[in-house]
Amino acid sequence: MVFIPGGTFWMGSEDFYPEERPVHQVTVGGFWMDEHPVTVAEFRRFVKATGYVTTAEVAPDPDRYPGADPALLVPGSLVFTPPRGPVPLDDYTRWWSFTPGADWRHPEGPDSNVGGRERHPVTHVSWFDARAYAEWAGKELPTEAEWEFAARGGLDRKIFVWGDEHEPGGRPGGNVWQGEFPWQNLLEDEFAGTSPVGHFRPNGYGLDDMAGNVWEWTSDHFSPDHSASGKNVAPASSCCIPANPRVDAAVVHDPNEPYARRVIKGGSHLCAPNYCLRYRPAARQGETEETSTCHIGFRCILRP
Repeated sequence: MVFIPGGTFWMGSEDFYPEERPVHQVTVGGFWMDEHPVTVAEFRRFVKATGYVTTAEVAPDPDRYPGADPALLVPGSLVFTPPRGPVPLDDYTRWWSFTPGADWRHPEGPDSNVGGRERHPVTHVSWFDARAYAEWAGKELPTEAEWEFAARGGLDRKIFVWGDEHEPGGRPGGNVWQGEFPWQNLLEDEFAGTSPVGHFRPNGYGLDDMAGNVWEWTSDHFSPDHSASGKNVAPASSCCIPANPRVDAAVVHDPNEPYARRVIKGGSHLCAPNYCLRYRPAARQGETEETSTCHIGFRCILRP
């Protein structure tokens, strides 16, 4: 793990997506953070020691999904499959599909395996799976503020974890998509899927893969913008900067969703400028807690 000294920084961005607004100052205390996302090998040790079964390996509860197609109420997870040519970007079903038998051991489906990917980030893990691993390891999931502070690596108010230049030195700074998403991947970063942790240059705090490779779970519930929860942003009349904020209460986005949404950070190998320019420290998305995909992982922290 790497010690992150803590401090005050500007959280969020006004220049990209609405959920990143408003920009505001936040203070976080010092903490230790995993140098890289939890790998397949590390997660395997956890499963071997505990017998843990991930969300993707258990059939969904029909009572939580009334009216669902019974064919989808089986163990499985979401897998990305690129279409053969350009498709409308407002229909994610053109590239995402629920795949029975896909899980952390079988990232592309039941006929795949993780052989040779021991140092790749583990994927197909839900928020519940990430929390279970963290508890077993004697650690925690970071808050959104802690994650963003660490990702910036001391470069406050910069666009990317490496600065303001999109591709430093003309090369990708992380494992992200080059070309027209979702059909054309130019592979300028060498990887169509996940990459081994530490392949790209670390940020200013010595942390690997804080941009791209896999999205990472945090402990915070997701809100549509930073001020909506009333936790991160101090009132206009306040003289104080929020310290160690966290959003513990669920925000209802859709009453039909069976689980709450948590913040994921960092973007992934599927993020592209023409669709998802979210491999930036300020970027954030919400995913329901039971969601598992081929591009979401996690890392842990330890507070003194």
